[in-house]
Amino acid sequence: MKVLKVFIPGLCLLACLVSCKEEVTHQPQASAYPFLTLKTENRTLSTTYSTVLEGKQYVEVRPQVSGFITDVLVKEGAQVKKGETLFIIDTIPYAASYEQAKAAVATAEAQEATAKLNLEGQEELYKENVVSDFELQTSRNSYLTAKASVAQARAQEISAANNLSFAKVTSPVTGVAGMTSIRVGTLVSSSMSEPLITVTDNSKMYAYFSLTEKEAIRLIRQYGSIENTIKSFPEVSLTLSDGSEYAHKGKIDAISGIVENSVVRVRAVFDNPDGLLINGASANISIPYTRENCIVVPQEATFEIQDKIYAYKVVDGKATSVMITVFGINNGKEYIVESGLSEGDTIVATGAGLLREGTYVVAAGSQQGNAVSDADAKEGE
Repeated sequence: MKVLKVFIPGLCLLACLVSCKEEVTHQPQASAYPFLTLKTENRTLSTTYSTVLEGKQYVEVRPQVSGFITDVLVKEGAQVKKGETLFIIDTIPYAASYEQAKAAVATAEAQEATAKLNLEGQEELYKENVVSDFELQTSRNSYLTAKASVAQARAQEISAANNLSFAKVTSPVTGVAGMTSIRVGTLVSSSMSEPLITVTDNSKMYAYFSLTEKEAIRLIRQYGSIENTIKSFPEVSLTLSDGSEYAHKGKIDAISGIVENSVVRVRAVFDNPDGLLINGASANISIPYTRENCIVVPQEATFEIQDKIYAYKVVDGKATSVMITVFGINNGKEYIVESGLSEGDTIVATGAGLLREGTYVVAAGSQQGNAVSDADAKEGE
């Protein structure tokens, strides 16, 4: 009997140990990963576009009359004012033409006066029935012809005066003169393929760049119209070719309403009080985008399948994949989540590409996560 009493408790203890061992054996193995509990944050992102700078006005100065250059008054690279004389074309033939035109006007005016006196005399004689209707009408026609000749002569005088003034080639705008190969004695004409010189107004500089069609559509959809999009754009910055940032901020002031080669042209304007920006210079323009109270996730917490982005949300200790949509611009390290995740959700922060749907996970660094890691290490031994 004593042997039986000892044996029965032993059997119970053995059965209990076997049962516990089976429970441990059937409990799923959890993997340790860093967790991230999401909260809203503020982010400022920027996107960069290459651009070529252009002056507010870039004018090619061309001759409007032909002749030999008798004087070059412009200094290459100098600041010139609107109306300032840059070149002088031989004025002698044009001055002579102008004098001839003035003489022709005087002759025509004298002929008009004579025709008028003749008409007045004919009208008096007609009242006394001395001349016929035909003779009166002939006098009237002669007077009208004389008036027309005066108008024609005056038009030729204006043309001759313009040609004489065109012999002095002036700057149409205030700006900086370019380089020129024109020297005294050079024969020039209005049909020249090359300009005499260029003048650039660099007081304000335009930076042209292109948005993709998708980017343009997203912005217009977000703000409702092109006009609202322009008003909503933040100030933009400019990085020069030497890597330095330009001191003055710019403003988007125009968006093309036409899609060309799948892009939309955009223009930003910058003040250039110090003349640092030069027409034709290359630079990079950066547009900042500020998002407030947004959900931000590390890019290493996501994975892609067929151009769709997913993250693993921890639900009841399991890694559960959720598809997310993200803001179109990112900093290369994070995504701003627009849908799919909410504040307070817990996700697997790294290694999402190594996980499988439904994997049991625990937070790395937690007591349970350390225990799992130790067990994995012992199992590896």
